[in-house]
Amino acid sequence: MKTREEALQFGLSFPDTYQEAPFHDENWQLVRYKGNKKAFLWTYERDGYVNLNLKAEPMRAMFWRKIHSSVLPGYHQNKEHWNTVILDGSIPEEDIRMMIAESYDLISDSPAKRIYEAVKKIPRGKVATYAQVAELAGDRKMARAVGNALHRNPEPGVIPCHRVVNAAGECSGSFAFGGSGAQEKLLRKEGVKVVNGRVDLQKYQWKQL
Repeated sequence: MKTREEALQFGLSFPDTYQEAPFHDENWQLVRYKGNKKAFLWTYERDGYVNLNLKAEPMRAMFWRKIHSSVLPGYHQNKEHWNTVILDGSIPEEDIRMMIAESYDLISDSPAKRIYEAVKKIPRGKVATYAQVAELAGDRKMARAVGNALHRNPEPGVIPCHRVVNAAGECSGSFAFGGSGAQEKLLRKEGVKVVNGRVDLQKYQWKQL
């Protein structure tokens, strides 16, 4: 992703979004969330490159800056919560898309945001199923969306996605944060017994009030 048009098109692919140029300056093109009219994607050209300003959780903001030299503290915005992403061709497109998605999730009342809040409630030493998390997030039918959201967990150390298993109590065979076996290892550290990749839901499933 190198052009403003590509970034704007991707930003507008999210639900309930619209484009705006609020400063009477065509160099600044924003994408906002209709629900609260807040911008989650700022685009502008600076020093010969298209730049994106994107919101991020503080820990996640630092993570992106560490792995990409073209991700900097937010230009003209709160540098703890915003990053500037320079589209100079050095950042993989999937990472740019993930940063835009994370910004959208933070600005909007998105399903992913509700999913993350639900997962944070799962206590240490317990697990919950995808459907259970979906129900806590407001819609039991979006169990698949739970998996997608957790795969791009913005704060693995804060949002304990390793505590989520499938309806049979099975762990993920390709855990997104550490690979095969990582989820089982994390659960065992918390006192959850895992046998052949499966957790006994009768014993360890969280029974929320």
